[in-house]
Amino acid sequence: MGWADPDIRKHLLRDEGEVIVDEVHHHWVVYLQPVLEALLGVLLLVSVGYVELDLGWVPMLLALAIWAHAGWKALASHRDRFVVTNMRVFRVNGVLTTKLATMPLTRILDITVAKPLHGRMLGFGHFVFESAAQEQGLRVIRYVGRPDERDLAIQRVVQRSGVRGPRQWN
Repeated sequence: MGWADPDIRKHLLRDEGEVIVDEVHHHWVVYLQPVLEALLGVLLLVSVGYVELDLGWVPMLLALAIWAHAGWKALASHRDRFVVTNMRVFRVNGVLTTKLATMPLTRILDITVAKPLHGRMLGFGHFVFESAAQEQGLRVIRYVGRPDERDLAIQRVVQRSGVRGPRQWN
């Protein structure tokens, strides 16, 4: 674990036997915008040699601001984790302030996996959780890599937990 990684293990209920089934990082596509912003900052820095000497500080200051924004977005995406355990699903995110949203498996009524066209081509999708609560902190998880596999993993955990028994056909 690096300094930029959230400490997921500290949120586990170890005394209750909770274990991590899957820890989901964002798909690599979320880093495209920060990378493009960083390249824009490089172009601005190169442009310093082509502007008047008295105005050279302007593109340099803009490049620093863009790099700071790109770094912040990349760090925020890196620290945003969705975790599936044998008891619940939770999400930890935030850079300066850490936010934790939890949903027990018993509250998950439905999971919708949305895969836009570019998501199908690049291998990501978005999860939408429906629960018994009207308002919850864990509703949409965006840019999930291998969404079909992860959906099946969640369904398996829900089945194994005994929350929902085998379906009875009449």
